[in-house]
Amino acid sequence: MKFKFTLKYLLITILIFLVEVLIATVLKDQFFIRAYLGDVIVVMLLYTLVKSFFIVDDTKLIIGIFAFSCLVEFAQCLNIAEKLGFQRGSLMYIIIGNSFSWIDILCYGAGCLMLYIIFKIKSAQKKSS
Repeated sequence: MKFKFTLKYLLITILIFLVEVLIATVLKDQFFIRAYLGDVIVVMLLYTLVKSFFIVDDTKLIIGIFAFSCLVEFAQCLNIAEKLGFQRGSLMYIIIGNSFSWIDILCYGAGCLMLYIIFKIKSAQKKSS
């Protein structure tokens, strides 16, 4: 992994973050969007955040993000946010989450699969140019 700042990815990260904030605040009553779409999008947020600062193999990054997302999800089984001392409603408590769900893991997988497909399409376009 090599450091390289990329403004394009940082701007995309900020945009995705704002969408996540919108989902968590304004669309919080829209169960499907809040419960599922937010989890699909969060892996894309992590991807663009890393790509904002590092040159990294896309496939390895996507696999790493999926593994990290699963690790955080499984940590929710252990009530890790509470054990770390985060108060209910605090930003870190919300980020870490408080309830394990296999559906969340499927959503992370769907988001990572979408990233992989986008990466493959971009790679194919570059090769044909």
